[in-house]
Amino acid sequence: MQYSAGVGRTAGALAAAVAVTALMTGCTPTGADAAIAKPSSTSSTPSAPAAPEPAKPAPTGGTSAGGGTGHVTPSPSAPGPVGGAKACTIDQIKVSAAHQADVRPPGTGTGAAVVSVTNTAKSPCTLHGFPTVAGAGNGSPDHNVPLATTTSGSAATVSLVAGARAWTKLTFVNVQGEADGYCVSGATPASFPTLVLGVPGAGSHQISMDDGVFAECDNKVTVTAFSATKPS
Repeated sequence: MQYSAGVGRTAGALAAAVAVTALMTGCTPTGADAAIAKPSSTSSTPSAPAAPEPAKPAPTGGTSAGGGTGHVTPSPSAPGPVGGAKACTIDQIKVSAAHQADVRPPGTGTGAAVVSVTNTAKSPCTLHGFPTVAGAGNGSPDHNVPLATTTSGSAATVSLVAGARAWTKLTFVNVQGEADGYCVSGATPASFPTLVLGVPGAGSHQISMDDGVFAECDNKVTVTAFSATKPS
């Protein structure tokens, strides 16, 4: 009976050991399962934080009346050239009397004269180009004496609002000497109480000097294009 009990205890202990071994075998993976369950030896690297978006520039100009920034009112732009204006016509302009220029050829004649054209209309108009010049004849345009014209510089379109002026300068071959004077070329000096100034697209206009008469030689004149800047 003692032997049987010892054998029973031995068998019980062996069964318990087998059970423990089975439990341990079930908890410890082997083969492919072990590879899946094995933790990685490489630690993960934390990703770099995303770069912040660049700040958007503040809107220029004024803001809305409510003070918000959702609506921007553009600043007023500087006034530019008159757009869409048509060429000046003879009824829109007035040509001034000529005034002796400050800078002129040496001599005793007129030398050079400055003439202005004024827009007398309510709407803007434009001038472009060079004037023509003729000595006014007595009583008839048929008696006019066209002066040989040389242009100086380049022409640009001049926009004239109501009341604005454009200028041109007429430079003559000047008379020399005293009294009636003389011409270096040997020609006889000419004098005209008035000239006929042709304005491109705006007709012919008879003008006088504001002091004296036009005295010149060789019936030649050099003219500048109409400009918004008064010549000297």
